[in-house]
Amino acid sequence: MKKVFDLFDLKGLKLRNRVVMAPMSRARILDSTPDSSTALYYGQRAGAGLIIAEGANVSPQACGTMGTAGIYLPEHVAGWRLTTQAVHTAGGRIFLQLAHAGRVSHRSLQPEGAAPVSSTSKHALNTTVFGINAAGHTAPLQTSMPQCLTEQELAGIRSDFVRAARLAMQAGFDGVEIHAGNGFLFEQFINGALNDRQGLYGGAPAAHRLRFLLETLDAVASAIGPDHVGVKVTPFSRLADMPSYEGETQTWLAFANEPLLGSLAYVHAAFGDVDASFALQFRQALRGTLMRPCSPDAAAANAMLEQGLADLVVMGRPFISNPDLVERMRHGWPLSLASDTTVYGGGSAGYTDYPFYKPAQEADNSSADALV
Repeated sequence: MKKVFDLFDLKGLKLRNRVVMAPMSRARILDSTPDSSTALYYGQRAGAGLIIAEGANVSPQACGTMGTAGIYLPEHVAGWRLTTQAVHTAGGRIFLQLAHAGRVSHRSLQPEGAAPVSSTSKHALNTTVFGINAAGHTAPLQTSMPQCLTEQELAGIRSDFVRAARLAMQAGFDGVEIHAGNGFLFEQFINGALNDRQGLYGGAPAAHRLRFLLETLDAVASAIGPDHVGVKVTPFSRLADMPSYEGETQTWLAFANEPLLGSLAYVHAAFGDVDASFALQFRQALRGTLMRPCSPDAAAANAMLEQGLADLVVMGRPFISNPDLVERMRHGWPLSLASDTTVYGGGSAGYTDYPFYKPAQEADNSSADALV
């Protein structure tokens, strides 16, 4: 029977357990380059079977909000290498999420103030990002009106992902995750109500709307090897003004049935409001490894694994305030709660200063030693 603390072989990459730390932006990356504090943060959490580091922009155009990392310049490679070394020294494994926000951006974040890009020219309503306001200050701003990408421009973005994947491997990552969820660029193509273009990358056929993502996955897999490539999707999520659409279930099951996915390291799926039957259909259609979000509870994780609903379980926010989350789960130790005021932005407070748990006996011994 599958257990959450069992070892797992991820296409030849040995994981010490089946707990995955979710990719979470903490808005602490200055000038798009990770540094020693980034390395400390991830190194502290290397007890996870696998860490998926926060989304890194594959180009300046890909940026969707302030404080996010990049993976397109030599200094990005050098900065991220500090993180991979810290995680590997602690015995952990780490992938880097590669991202392009598409229309979930603002002109102040774009090169030369250009419009963000998307599958469409439709605005992402009621969606804000942190950009630079008219007074020159960082502030939450309504996303800007996007411009529709040409097929030639799509080829350029696909090349950006390939380059970013190669740079990530140079930086020492064990692999990359292509971010195709949360209303970002690839989902803007997949969504049948939002994607109003015609031709090979739009229209009613699900195969057309999935084409851009699948071509990119194939190109990245050819560049660095499919064993080093994962993909994140968020079926039925309504983030960033993603509307529902006719044939949504069939679109996502068509995706799950793609043979290419079976050759990849994994599919990371975070479902929106779906019933159990869809989750089971998706699992049965998928040929490869599936990871899904789970609460930080060993019994819940074991139940998900034993029922075959996932092969790996993903946890996000609990890792913020519990760098030793896996050990706390293993021993039934209490969990610390994250402070809402320090989740995004700032310095070490609420980032690298959350303590590891000390059992009562160990804490008592530490106090006694201090008195000697």
